[in-house]
Amino acid sequence: MLISSFEVVRRVRRALKARKAGHGGTLDPFATGLLLLCIGEATKLVPFLMPEPKTYRAVAKLGEETDTQDPTGEVVARSDKLPEPDRIYEAAARFLGEIEQIPPMYSALRHHGERLYRLARRGETVEVKPRKVTIYRLEVQEVALPLVTLEVTCSQGTYIRTLAADLGRALGCGAHLAGLRRLAVGPFKVEEALTLEAMREMQKEELASRIIPLAECLPGFRALSVGPEEAELLRQGRALPWPGSNLTPGERVRLLAEGKLLAVAEVRGEADKLVIAPVRVFGIVSSKQAV
Repeated sequence: MLISSFEVVRRVRRALKARKAGHGGTLDPFATGLLLLCIGEATKLVPFLMPEPKTYRAVAKLGEETDTQDPTGEVVARSDKLPEPDRIYEAAARFLGEIEQIPPMYSALRHHGERLYRLARRGETVEVKPRKVTIYRLEVQEVALPLVTLEVTCSQGTYIRTLAADLGRALGCGAHLAGLRRLAVGPFKVEEALTLEAMREMQKEELASRIIPLAECLPGFRALSVGPEEAELLRQGRALPWPGSNLTPGERVRLLAEGKLLAVAEVRGEADKLVIAPVRVFGIVSSKQAV
């Protein structure tokens, strides 16, 4: 059964009786794998989790194009001329690094305020501007024609189905994304995740015990400890001078008070006059409201 990211959030919020819940990046209903869920104060983490690199295992089906670029759409073109494996490896390598993608019409992007997929369902097409994304890693793991299995690590905003379609176009045979599994978001791995089935079997207390503490949710951000007086200033939204440090202007850091996440802050100023300015302040009620 296909299930949306919104429905997963709804079920978890109900199971935990949480007032607020969100996710750290939509997963297509036909896809499987990791979906980061943020509960309570952790919903404030979403803007910092969204830009994290994402890793996927993708299966592209060569010789068949669909109008949605994925298995949910109608087949619009077929080709019997499938390439040799060597050509597939060579073509895939050309997508490494910064590339331009034209987002698909069947997407949640907006055109003059309306979602593209709604226009597409009405049979309307509009010009969608290309945008730059980064493919950090792309490995061809298996070629079993017409199927090609890829493992991809990419930047925020990358459409894996468009990557599959573009690969098919580069090979001259067309392709669509036949399967997708998200393996990781930043430091978080699918092997560490709970399944919906396992969650249904858990009592609220056991489920809550699996929540990652807020202070541990952004391990890529350096952690700095502050005292009570500094914490009070940060709660008021005031920047703190931070002299004599090895911080870098523009860097984002975690500020901890008594071991709990108080704020995400940005380092500003020049090397000899650095300050840390709070970007997002958290209410320290429980360390157990997190991803």
